[in-house]
Amino acid sequence: MFQLRIYTLRSPEALRRYAELHWARHLPTFAAFGVTTHGVWTEYGLDAHRLIALISYQAGADPDEVTQRVMASPQFAADMDGFDITDILDVQTTLLDPTAFSPLR
Repeated sequence: MFQLRIYTLRSPEALRRYAELHWARHLPTFAAFGVTTHGVWTEYGLDAHRLIALISYQAGADPDEVTQRVMASPQFAADMDGFDITDILDVQTTLLDPTAFSPLR
C-alpha cells in the first residue's frame, strides 16, 4: 500500500530545513520500520510551502499503527531534533492502491 503525504510548512525557510535536514533523516528511520520512500518533492507557492512524499508499507501493515510506532521511536525523535514542530501547519495523507498497469507496485 502506498501513501501520499503532503506537509504544509510555515515558511520557505522552514520547508528548506525540514526537507534538507529533518525529512532526509527519516529515510533510514522509515526503512527500519519497513517503510519504503519512493520520492520526496518540494513545492514552493506564493502562499504554500509544501513537502510531498510518496511512501509504501509492507504487505499487511496497518499504516496508522506503523506511523504511531515510528513517531514514538527514539530514532524519529533524533530525526526531528532542533526542528520547531509548530512550523508544520498541516499534514494530509492519502492511501493509494496501484492500478494493474502502474509502473510502481
